[in-house]
Amino acid sequence: MFLLVLLYSLIAVGPVPVAQADDEILAFAVVSEAPKDKARVAAKVSVNDAVSEMKLLASDTILANLIWKKIEICHAMKLHGYKVAGGFQVVTVHLIDAGMLPMSLQSFAGDCLIKKAIEILPMVD
Repeated sequence: MFLLVLLYSLIAVGPVPVAQADDEILAFAVVSEAPKDKARVAAKVSVNDAVSEMKLLASDTILANLIWKKIEICHAMKLHGYKVAGGFQVVTVHLIDAGMLPMSLQSFAGDCLIKKAIEILPMVD
């Protein structure tokens, strides 16, 4: 009987981490403002092709990531994480080319890059 209870408890506990992994969602983002606080970065985020303005919330692990340390306005990213009340909790981040973004974000990324070029170009001289 003890072995049956033990086996049942292992079976009941086993699926929990798998269910949590299923809740993680894929999102694409373009940084919309120059980041002042790297822990909370303003971005246009596309989840299931629905675009909204969100804060990307970075954990200590993400803050230590070299990609996140170099993040700038107009950077395009592929993210995995969770929607939370304060924004989007980032679990993994990958920088991508703007052409790899969903169509719903490509026009914003293009406009952002043009605006960035016009603002920065006069400062280069």
